[in-house]
Amino acid sequence: MVDKSFLRSGHTPTLFSAFLYFDLSFMVWVLLGPLGVAIAKTFHLDPAQKGLMVAIPVLSGAVLRLVAGVAVDHFGPKKTGLVGQLIVLAGLLTAWRLGVHSYSQVLALGVLLGVAGASFAVALPLASRWYPPEYQGLALGIAGAGNSGTALAALFAPGLAQAFGWTNVIGLAALPLAVAFLVFLVFAKDAPNRPAPKRLAEYLDVLKVRDAWWLMGLYGVTFGGFVGLSSSLTIYFNSEYALPAVTAGFFTSACVFAGSFIRPVGGALADRLGGVRTLTVVYGLAALGLAAVSFHPASAWAALALMMFSMMALGAGNGAVFQLAPQRFAKEIGVVTGLVGMTGGAGGFYLASSLGWAKQVTGSYQAGLLVFAGLAVAALLGLTGVKARWRRTWPELAGAAAGGLRL
Repeated sequence: MVDKSFLRSGHTPTLFSAFLYFDLSFMVWVLLGPLGVAIAKTFHLDPAQKGLMVAIPVLSGAVLRLVAGVAVDHFGPKKTGLVGQLIVLAGLLTAWRLGVHSYSQVLALGVLLGVAGASFAVALPLASRWYPPEYQGLALGIAGAGNSGTALAALFAPGLAQAFGWTNVIGLAALPLAVAFLVFLVFAKDAPNRPAPKRLAEYLDVLKVRDAWWLMGLYGVTFGGFVGLSSSLTIYFNSEYALPAVTAGFFTSACVFAGSFIRPVGGALADRLGGVRTLTVVYGLAALGLAAVSFHPASAWAALALMMFSMMALGAGNGAVFQLAPQRFAKEIGVVTGLVGMTGGAGGFYLASSLGWAKQVTGSYQAGLLVFAGLAVAALLGLTGVKARWRRTWPELAGAAAGGLRL
């Protein structure tokens, strides 16, 4: 999958720096989910409050991705990434030092953690601009595998909270982030072909293009499903199967690792077969998996298998969407990444909050899971309707680069 021609075509230190920055930022972004069982016990939260608690960082990150995307195109991804990391580090250390004493302060911390979630709109353009069209899926799949940071949070945060208290985990999270900051500072490099800065209003002209809205909607399902489940699964396994918080975290990390590390595979398949063909398959698989798990499998192990299946489909879809985006919007990839990432985060906010609401109102997560499975079907139908136009018009828009397009 990774050969010498790929390594020669771009800048490996930047690709690694983008991955590490993205990975550890995502670890922090979803931190409230793995800590959710302990936080809920401290503040006596009901299911709806727990759902909102894990959804707030996702929504904040969604909004801030647009800001980060514009900043990337205007100031460059390296400067934007360095500033974002400093804000998150300062926020974590302040919260740890002063303490978190109420549910409202937990929500305020969630808003701050959204800055870490905005790393998506920095890391992907940073990597993308170094690689030619035929390697976009693989390069962005590798950088985007930083989604696995959500698994690190699920794997370590519940155990650390049990040993040291959940407020101290907030301070401990700053340590790996500081390492990522130094690596990013030393090794990341902006690509020489960075487009010239534009006026602010010009960046949002892309919203006048229908294809941007299609990519936003498609990613709202794939990444929305991935991050919504990543934020919610520790609470889900604890609530539905009475698993201890640490065990529920292990189950969650298995699901997230599965979805994260198949993202480069999804990108590579999209490079070879086309992003449209790859997405057509993964939307169908995701819908089947989410619908099946909604019927509450009898054992936690069966639920784990179905969740892993669904997360793998969604993870592959994340890679496929970002194989398509740079082919259509190479000159606006920063702001398009921000917009597409924003809708992905919005999808995650919807799923995480709707799961909590469904549990509160009906006593089951089924309604929330089934509705999201229906959104995957809707995305599949929409893609089927638009793919012929894309294959006809995108090569014309790409001009001389049309030979490298894989739709």
